[in-house]
Amino acid sequence: MPAICLKSNYIAFLLFFISGLLSAGAAFAQQDVTGRSTFKFKTVIVDAGHGGKDPGAHGAYSKEKNVALSIAKKLRDLINDEMSGVKVVMTRSTDVFVELHKRADIANDNHGNLFISIHCNSSPQKHSTERGTLLLVYGFHRSQEQREALRENASIYIEKDYKDKYNGYGSDAVVNTIVLNAFQQKYRKQSIQFGDLIDHEFKKTDDRHSHGVKEQGVLVLAQSGMPAVLVETGFINNAADEEYLNSSAGQNEIARSILRALKQYRDNLEGR
Repeated sequence: MPAICLKSNYIAFLLFFISGLLSAGAAFAQQDVTGRSTFKFKTVIVDAGHGGKDPGAHGAYSKEKNVALSIAKKLRDLINDEMSGVKVVMTRSTDVFVELHKRADIANDNHGNLFISIHCNSSPQKHSTERGTLLLVYGFHRSQEQREALRENASIYIEKDYKDKYNGYGSDAVVNTIVLNAFQQKYRKQSIQFGDLIDHEFKKTDDRHSHGVKEQGVLVLAQSGMPAVLVETGFINNAADEEYLNSSAGQNEIARSILRALKQYRDNLEGR
C-alpha cells in the first residue's frame, strides 16, 4: 500500500478516535477538589447480537438471534426498573438485521458510557460438549485469532460493500490490523474490569461454568468508542446450555447477573 494512503488512513483514524474519546467521556471519572468522583454514569448500550437475515449460531431447536434479543430486553427492563438515572439504548429491539458499524454508530451517537453485547457461543461440532459462559473484550486481531472472534466478525460478509465500510477488512487488510489494534486501548482496562465483574456473578452467584475473560478482535467492540464487553451467555449447541438459555428462569438469571455487575461497575466509577 502506498505511503500516502497509509498516512491518510492513519490521520482519519486519529480524528475518529479522538472524536470517540471526547463524545464518550466515560472511561475516566472526573474528580472535584476533594478528590471525590464527579462522573455520572448515564447511558448504557445494550446490543442483542445478530438478527433478521443473520441468525447467528444454531442449537437443536433455537437460534442465537432470538435468545440474545430476549435476554437483552430483560436486561433493559431490569436497568429501567432498578437503575434510576441510567438511560438504556438498544441497538435493536426486534428481529432485524443491524450492520456492525451501525451498532457502533448507535452507541457513539448516544454518547454511551458502556457497550454490552449479548450473544450465544457455539463450537464447530453439531452437538457440543463445551458449555458455560465467556466474556470478550477487544484485543489484538491476528491471523491465528481464536474462533470466537472469527465467528462474530463473519456477520460483516452479509453486508453490502463491507470492504469500504470497514476499511478493507479482510485477510489482506494490513492497515486495518494497525487501526483495529489501537482503537480500543484507551478503554481496555475498564472493559476487563466490567468483564471480571460479570464473570464473578456468573460463577459465584449462578454457579455457571466459565471460560473467563478473553481479549479478541471482535469488530462490534472495536468500533465502539467506550468500554465494551461481549457476553457469550452459553453454548447454544450444548443440550443443557440450550435448555437453560431458552428458559425464562435462565434468561432472568443471566440478565440479573449482568445487572448486578453493572451496578457495581457504575458505583466503582462514581466513587460510591
